[in-house]
Amino acid sequence: MHAYFVRIKCELGQSYQVANKLAELEIASEIYSTAGAFDLLVKLYLEEDIDVGQYVNTHIHSVGGIRDTETLVTFRAF
Repeated sequence: MHAYFVRIKCELGQSYQVANKLAELEIASEIYSTAGAFDLLVKLYLEEDIDVGQYVNTHIHSVGGIRDTETLVTFRAF
């Protein structure tokens, strides 16, 4: 399994709805609200053979209320 973090910028007033929808879909191991340029931080664990770009496009971008995302690729846990 490989860990990825996706930062999500939501439409104004939509962060709780987006977070709840992502939780309902059960695609993330953790979902956090954050302060700053992005509203949510989502932690994903994907199998090595899964294309993270396709996964985010299919499973996260399809959720209404999302304005922008940024996917962070991890290399090593300490």
